[in-house]
Amino acid sequence: MKDTSPSALPHSVTLKYEIKKLIYVHLVLWLLLVAKMSVGHLRLLSHDQVAMPYQWEYPYLLSIVPSLLGLLSFPRNNISYLVLSMISMGLFSIAPLIYGSMEMFPAAQQLYRHGKAYRFLFGFSAVSVMYLVLVLAVQVHAWQLYYSKKLLDSWFTSTQEKKRK
Repeated sequence: MKDTSPSALPHSVTLKYEIKKLIYVHLVLWLLLVAKMSVGHLRLLSHDQVAMPYQWEYPYLLSIVPSLLGLLSFPRNNISYLVLSMISMGLFSIAPLIYGSMEMFPAAQQLYRHGKAYRFLFGFSAVSVMYLVLVLAVQVHAWQLYYSKKLLDSWFTSTQEKKRK
């Protein structure tokens, strides 16, 4: 029986596996955000239940693009797609999250200092819930970038070794 544990697989395969897991977590976060925004805009529930989206949520919807580029780079070890994925992750994923943390800060400060919240998600303070989502998203994207860089280095090294032979 062949050992297929991550430690027995080649380095590139292990890194691809880790990145795919992170992409799936990102996809779940992204789908939850799309659902929240859709419910808010279509007024399927009252504003007491689901608040209107923050401004940072709109550009963050584009964060699915870097993940798709990353997935497209895997089958043929396409360095160009992986580089595009990493660059666009900064623009479409990390930048909206940074903006979101700044946009929501006054509401978080108000909640902390005075205990007053004006936006809600199913009875919870929207700013608290969205900061939790933001923290999770930052971690997912940071690990995606870390593993993508390691994968890029791995592919580049193997490409250089093939050229030498």
